[in-house]
Amino acid sequence: MKPELLLDGLCFGEGPRWRDGHLWLSDMHAHQVLRMAPDGSVETIVEVPNCPSGLGWLPGGELLIVSMEDRRVLRYDGTQLHTHADLSQLADFHCNDMVVDAQGRAYVGNFGYDINNDAPPTTTQLICVEPDGAARVVAQDVLFPNGAVITENGKTLILAETFAGCLSAFPIEANGDLGPKRLWAELPEGAVPDGICLDAAGGVWVASPSTNNCLRLTESGVVTHEVSVDRGAFACMLSETHLYILTSKSSKPAAAAKEKGAQVLRVTAPYAGAGLP
Repeated sequence: MKPELLLDGLCFGEGPRWRDGHLWLSDMHAHQVLRMAPDGSVETIVEVPNCPSGLGWLPGGELLIVSMEDRRVLRYDGTQLHTHADLSQLADFHCNDMVVDAQGRAYVGNFGYDINNDAPPTTTQLICVEPDGAARVVAQDVLFPNGAVITENGKTLILAETFAGCLSAFPIEANGDLGPKRLWAELPEGAVPDGICLDAAGGVWVASPSTNNCLRLTESGVVTHEVSVDRGAFACMLSETHLYILTSKSSKPAAAAKEKGAQVLRVTAPYAGAGLP
């Protein structure tokens, strides 16, 4: 499975989402949310000064954007950015990825510690933001919560715990709270999960920046497919026919902004995307 290059020269791509025949993504260290057509042409949707990350949509179509450094979820109405939720009193450090459910609830992770300045690792929280912007902690003691998906039936949230080297699963209760955590799959030795996406056969695709590849795992942790790339794979997203992979030479903010070594790649996928995002 050899991927084709669609887009080059990004600072750092994150949070890819497939919607209305286009790939949406954050170019985090360029402070932009982008929309890319299947031919690779790209347009800037909105600028986010404090680094955009996870993306999602409210049922009415408004775009939600994680604003990392000021720990907010923003709402873009097509013209202006508004604060949807201020998470600065709940999140231990910079917010990052997010998955939004069919009701408009957003589940938002955060780094937990200052990884870019070599602070010691510590566990942190997963936060739920209601459609009206009310926020609460729904899971504790997760280690660098990153990419997340919600299964097709809306009953399970699967979360990448990057530095635990695993995918964890939580039952979603009727009010949006999360039940007890369980192990969904361990990654192969040396691999760490960053962005993830779910396919129609129940497999989870995992971008692993430490091993320069994107893996498809079953719930038992069996690797069924692998796509190798020439730099770190940080995020992935499925359309009806293709797997999109976001790669970068560096994840350090200053280096990534200077090098512009991030790309969007595409490969034909064995299964269509499913669930959320």
